[in-house]
Amino acid sequence: MPSPTLLPAAPPVGSGPPARRRRVLPAVAAVLVAVFGAVSVAAGYRLARPLPDPQVTLTLPGSVVIPGTPPVLPWPAQGQAALEVVGVGSLGTSGAARPAPIASVAKVMTAYVVLSDHPLAAGEEGPTMTVSPADAAAYPAQLAANLSLVKVTANEVLTERQALVALLLPSADNIAQLLARWDAGGTEAFLAKMNATAARFGMAGTRYTDPSGLDKSTVSTAVDQLKLAEQAMRVPVLAQIVAMSEATIPVAGLVKNYNTLLGHDGVVGIKTGSTMAAGGCLVFAVRLSVGGRAVLVLGAVLGQTGPANRILPLVLAASQQLIQAVAPVLGMVTVVRAGQPVGTVRGPLGTGTGLVAGADLAVLGWPGLTVRTTVQVTVPKRVAAGAAVGTVEAAGARVSLVTTGALTPPDTMSRLTG
Repeated sequence: MPSPTLLPAAPPVGSGPPARRRRVLPAVAAVLVAVFGAVSVAAGYRLARPLPDPQVTLTLPGSVVIPGTPPVLPWPAQGQAALEVVGVGSLGTSGAARPAPIASVAKVMTAYVVLSDHPLAAGEEGPTMTVSPADAAAYPAQLAANLSLVKVTANEVLTERQALVALLLPSADNIAQLLARWDAGGTEAFLAKMNATAARFGMAGTRYTDPSGLDKSTVSTAVDQLKLAEQAMRVPVLAQIVAMSEATIPVAGLVKNYNTLLGHDGVVGIKTGSTMAAGGCLVFAVRLSVGGRAVLVLGAVLGQTGPANRILPLVLAASQQLIQAVAPVLGMVTVVRAGQPVGTVRGPLGTGTGLVAGADLAVLGWPGLTVRTTVQVTVPKRVAAGAAVGTVEAAGARVSLVTTGALTPPDTMSRLTG
């Protein structure tokens, strides 16, 4: 009988060559590791990256106009005039704002320059100066020419404060010349200082050609004089002297201030001037209290012409009308109310809150005045509802800026999915 034929055994179902299995399994594992690794890297990146700062959007207008009819003030019918409330704004102007003679109003700049170079402390008399024989000898002729003077004698000694009193109260032209030489060594050098100071203050329509204002070529504008007045009233000694109605100085004795408005309606200065070329001129300062707030009003009235003996009374009367009309138009006005929306905050991944004024923002003003608003805000990534995060300011007044809701950083899941 023939021998049976032996066939090879069939491989088990599902089995393959060992080499192929060894190749497939590591490849799948590598893919899975790569996928999970990429996911982990992405998640780690999302969690590690810094959160952006909250984004603030402001909705409060940059300026607000106080409602109502703007005041109509009794401006002089001639010359030029200007009024302002320091730190608030202009109440208006009248007349042609072109350079015009300013007479002894120029002595405000003379005093300012002297005190800038030789500051005086409260109650201090300061260094001294001596009246020369030539200055004394010139006095009779100056008197005959009807200049504004104080009597002087040869070798008379004046302190700086006494000289400034003589300059600003009885408006002594001869003391203006004395101060200019004492301060700068000569009149021309002193005039250079006066004009440089005017340029620094932005007084484009102003030119000083003498330290007393007697020259008609010494010119300015009402608006320019307010720029100087604001700076002058910041000098305590100058502000103190111009508020004096009278004083006593050597030789001349008792001297009186030509500004007879002092002490009335809050008037505390500053300087009169009068020549036939300039007419009557006055730069004035008024201190008022409005709603418990101290207010400084400055005004300038120039070019009030008339008979020689009337020009100073004319400018004083015109100025008084303006001064008395100012107080009734000033008041405290709420320009932003408590709870009024000021802006919004958008935090990371869509979280956010509102920003509102924490209290009424009341400013000094009058109908028609444009008040600029300023918002300062810094919002951290985490803040509670009702937290102060900044300020709202206008015309020197300020209130806090608060959040309407809490702002918190997003949680881990939000950072992973956001």
